[in-house]
Amino acid sequence: MLEIMMTKALDEASKALDHDDVPVGAIIVKDGNIVAKAHNKRFCDKDSTSHAEILAIREACVFFKTQFLDGCDIYVTCEPCIMCAGAIIQARIKNLYFGAYDKKAGCAGSVLNVFNTPFNHMVNVKGGIMENECSRQLSGFFKTKRSVANE
Repeated sequence: MLEIMMTKALDEASKALDHDDVPVGAIIVKDGNIVAKAHNKRFCDKDSTSHAEILAIREACVFFKTQFLDGCDIYVTCEPCIMCAGAIIQARIKNLYFGAYDKKAGCAGSVLNVFNTPFNHMVNVKGGIMENECSRQLSGFFKTKRSVANE
């Protein structure tokens, strides 16, 4: 189940490449069914909050007609930043599953761990799911950006 959903998140992440954004994808699942999916749209939306996790949370909240996503799981191809970690907690998501660790901005253990702070809601976190595939997709994007910048 973890790999199936992470593969779907990777497929979603690849859509960000169509508008030259960092390929991060997020899938929200309830009872084994995908209820929302999104990818980074920061550049095309011209909105620094248009991260995959935030967009997927918004879509799931509309779907359920509530701001709380109790019993939902989120699958993300990259470790969430502090903004997304906060949104995941505020949405009361049950489980976070992520792929690649983000050593520069990850807030599920790499730079800091927001999820082990005693907030009113605790999220179960498991990282490193299909880490190689998720990391490869991200590093490929940045490698391309660097080679274009050096031309």
